[in-house]
Amino acid sequence: MSDISQRREFLKLGMGGVAAAGAIGLVAMSGKEAAAQAAGDSQLRTIIDRGHLIVGTGSTNAPWHFENDAGELVGMDVTMARILAKGLFDDPTKVEFVKQDAAQRIPNVTTGKVDITIQFMTMSSARAQLINFSRPYYVEGVALLARPDAEIKTFDQLLAGGSATRISILQNVDAEESIHKVLPEAQVMQIDTQANVIQALEAKRVDAAAVDLSTVRWMVARDANRYFDAGKSWNAMLYGAALKQGDLDWLQFVNNSFSIAMFGHENALYDAAFKEYFGLEPPARVPGFPSI
Repeated sequence: MSDISQRREFLKLGMGGVAAAGAIGLVAMSGKEAAAQAAGDSQLRTIIDRGHLIVGTGSTNAPWHFENDAGELVGMDVTMARILAKGLFDDPTKVEFVKQDAAQRIPNVTTGKVDITIQFMTMSSARAQLINFSRPYYVEGVALLARPDAEIKTFDQLLAGGSATRISILQNVDAEESIHKVLPEAQVMQIDTQANVIQALEAKRVDAAAVDLSTVRWMVARDANRYFDAGKSWNAMLYGAALKQGDLDWLQFVNNSFSIAMFGHENALYDAAFKEYFGLEPPARVPGFPSI
């Protein structure tokens, strides 16, 4: 159907008919037709004409981006990229991944090496001066990883332990302040690497390790006999994808795709990944008042 014919069909339907048709999917537009509606210099049009999406991400940080036993790049960030490819081409495999370290997340977007960076990137006002952020797709936080066989493992028990409670955390200037927000009397052991933070827990040198909430969920989902979620998280941080500034069409497409996957009807990819990487069922989508 030509663009003119399609517009005529919309006019014949009337406002009520258009709403009904949109709700049940009678009025559809192909990717090429959608791209034609974008500004001539929009990255959205460029990507659809190219035939695949180019995404910058990492490969060494489970559950966000890592290689599985078959050498395939997987993780929640990778799934968010595949959600975009599904929206663009009705094919989640049409993605080229550019593996990059954290320092390349913004430069590779601003120079056009990648269409978008999806790499557990914390949203901040300083970074937002350099790139556009998508809508958030995860709320990260600090959480407490404990041992299921320990006598002291729940947050209430750790809090009751007072100055006898020992917590490991990655060394940084705010480490003690962060722990003392929730465990004001605890001993804080600052350690050089995240792996060693967790190793201190496994060696029983501490009662809990303070790590990312996503790390706690991932490790408990992988081995509940070895790790335990103490049941406390704090210091909320938003993860968003990074896009080059100045392209509203591309930004709007990404935001819409993420919203539909997280809160709408096209949620199979998001739900499967959420359960696999965090060991949780996604919140139920209840029709009615918007929840996004």
